[in-house]
Amino acid sequence: MSLINKEINDFSVQSFQNGEFKAVSKADVLGKWSIFFFYPADFTFVCPTELEDMANLYGEFKAAGCEVYSVSTDSHFVHKAWHDTSEKIQKIQYPMLAARPMLFPATSRSLSRKTAWLSAVPSSSTPRARS
Repeated sequence: MSLINKEINDFSVQSFQNGEFKAVSKADVLGKWSIFFFYPADFTFVCPTELEDMANLYGEFKAAGCEVYSVSTDSHFVHKAWHDTSEKIQKIQYPMLAARPMLFPATSRSLSRKTAWLSAVPSSSTPRARS
């Protein structure tokens, strides 16, 4: 599924970041570089290594003016529980989005794949998605 030159859908989801819950919406990413890092579910044995790798690179992305969002179908409460119990996940400082498939219908197919990348490219007014 290619999302090149496609505007991202409107969305508003709960997230867990640095011990807090907060809402994240399309307005938060408009005109900014963003990476949406999709993975299937929390508490799996494969995903922590990929999320930890991204956590280790997070400072470099932030220095380049890019926000990273991890996205799974788990709730923000499950993200917190996983964060509280896993040393690898405790390294994460980027927002962990609770994206129910109904809220991200165009990308829900990506959640069934091992990992999919989506980055919003800033333009004069609207980010565009790239795969």
